[in-house]
Amino acid sequence: MRVFEGFQKGVNLGGWISQFDRYDKAHFDSFIVEEDMKDIAGLGFDHVRVPVDYVLFEDEDGTPKEDGFYYLKQCRAWCEKYGLNLLIDLHECYGYSFDPLKVGMDRERFFYDTALQERFMNLWKRIAEQFKDYPQQVAFEPLNEVVLQQVADAWNKVASGWIRMMREIVPDSWLVVGGVRYSSVISVPLLDLPMDQKVVYNFHCYEPMIFTHQGAYWVENMPQDFRIGYPQKLEVYQEKDRAMKLSDDLAGAVFQENISEPGPGFFEDIFAPAVRKAEQDDAPLYCGEYGVIDLADSQDALRWLKDIHTVMNRHGIGRALWNYKEKDFGFVGEKFAGIRDEFIKVL
Repeated sequence: MRVFEGFQKGVNLGGWISQFDRYDKAHFDSFIVEEDMKDIAGLGFDHVRVPVDYVLFEDEDGTPKEDGFYYLKQCRAWCEKYGLNLLIDLHECYGYSFDPLKVGMDRERFFYDTALQERFMNLWKRIAEQFKDYPQQVAFEPLNEVVLQQVADAWNKVASGWIRMMREIVPDSWLVVGGVRYSSVISVPLLDLPMDQKVVYNFHCYEPMIFTHQGAYWVENMPQDFRIGYPQKLEVYQEKDRAMKLSDDLAGAVFQENISEPGPGFFEDIFAPAVRKAEQDDAPLYCGEYGVIDLADSQDALRWLKDIHTVMNRHGIGRALWNYKEKDFGFVGEKFAGIRDEFIKVL
């Protein structure tokens, strides 16, 4: 399988210019600074995935803004200084968000609404024009986590149009596209895109979800005091999933047939269809998000990371850990300090 060159070991900068509490330039100016890029490079990462929301680029009525470009350009320059590459991820566009806390959002409309899609494409034209001169350093991801499986065909159509449009502006840049069910690894085989040598298949992996998101306040039916270790028997995770009635879109991989007990074999099995799809289409494979909530036991989290990395390394799957700072998954802080050396080894 081909490799996503320059994007093999990365980390997300979630919570900076995406998923912030409020639009606050003081936050944007201080949450991620140059010293963070130096630290990230020092940990051995080769790239950052930067989620950014449309409100940094445009007002609700579509009036263009430059804020998003200011921060992304600044980040790109820092990355260049410290030898890092940059993946720009549009985490939320006008008319669509994966965010489960946005309860009233229609998560289907965007995929059938031509006006919303035109606005999406126009925003991406602006982004591509700003970064077209850095084809080796800057990669692009159209949209974070398409939630609903029933829009798979519609998403293929939108994503295919996006690829064709982007190729007119950035013919040599990496384009990174994920599937449905929150970019689940099991949705990669559903992708049907116009392929070239710089199109990458993307997925996210937080399996077993019951472990990586234990106590997560934003997961429906998840008790905030719930805790569970890793590894446990597969049937234990399945029983807890059933008892809590976690969404199949979020936690479906543990219910696939003929998968191994948690460990490297588990990840080998759930990745297998995506690996076959990537090999069939001669596409690199990339895991744009994976990680363990900071409520979990630190040693359990390290064991999970070691297991998933074993399989990613075996197949040359690039990855970006969620998350660098805060957002309930960050590894910057007092708790992390105690396992920093072990963490670096696991990376």
